[in-house]
Amino acid sequence: MSYLGVKQFNVEECVMSDAVDRILAQWRVERPDLDASPMGIVGRIRRVGRLLEHGLAGYFAEHDLQSWEFDILATLRRSGPPYQLTAGALVASSMITSGAMTNRIDRLTARGLVTRRVDPGNRRSVLIALTDEGRALIDRAVTGHVDNEARLLAGLSAEQREHLADLLRTLALHLGDDAG
Repeated sequence: MSYLGVKQFNVEECVMSDAVDRILAQWRVERPDLDASPMGIVGRIRRVGRLLEHGLAGYFAEHDLQSWEFDILATLRRSGPPYQLTAGALVASSMITSGAMTNRIDRLTARGLVTRRVDPGNRRSVLIALTDEGRALIDRAVTGHVDNEARLLAGLSAEQREHLADLLRTLALHLGDDAG
């Protein structure tokens, strides 16, 4: 419908679209026999993941942190007093190898944010603990981090965020994510 040469849009017909919609439309033309909807879902998850990483990286940089540093410090902080875990427990809570964790712990130790000591209860195990400096840094960073994440999700209502969280949890469990 047009009025004075200007095309009018019916709000009910107007649906937001993104780059993934354009890709799916191209597949519908080129391969109408192919249900490319899984490609759309996975593509959006990957794109959103990259956008979120970008949105988080700026905040972490303001606190002289990388995302992996924040993750380890936050894991130790939320574990409660005495804010220490075994290296194995840190590996289990992440998606990296023990070798990569050792490297990361070395770097955090060099920065004075964590200490490493032999576990007196199991001499084959190593305890990683927050230093006072590490605890102060994570305590300063975590409140703003949560605010930043809320800003990144501001385009969704509370109900939509809850629904999305449920869907992502279901998918993660289906894919084998049982990391505690």
